[in-house]
Amino acid sequence: KTCIYIGRFQPFHEGHKKLFLKGIKKSGQVAILVMDSFKINKKNPFRFPRVKREINKSLKDYKNKFIIIKIPVVSSIIYGRKVGYKIEKIKLSKRIENISATKIRKKLINEKS
Repeated sequence: KTCIYIGRFQPFHEGHKKLFLKGIKKSGQVAILVMDSFKINKKNPFRFPRVKREINKSLKDYKNKFIIIKIPVVSSIIYGRKVGYKIEKIKLSKRIENISATKIRKKLINEKS
């Protein structure tokens, strides 16, 4: 079984990794779907190849437990009748849930200045 994990991962951080680990625990493997906006801006400063490299580096100890797939930006997820899988929110600690990629991006920009 596989769980699907969708995000922009701009950048991939500790909170993303914790959620990934919960997914591994639940299903044994994770399909990481990386939304790529195809344009660089403040909200999306990294292109897919860099995001993929960072994820691979962060998850190197789980090599055969995940796959990374590039997808377009998702605006909604829809499904019809009962589909045989769950859509669920994973509750993480307050400290992890407070990690903000927006704040990380701002810090990276300030470090470059």
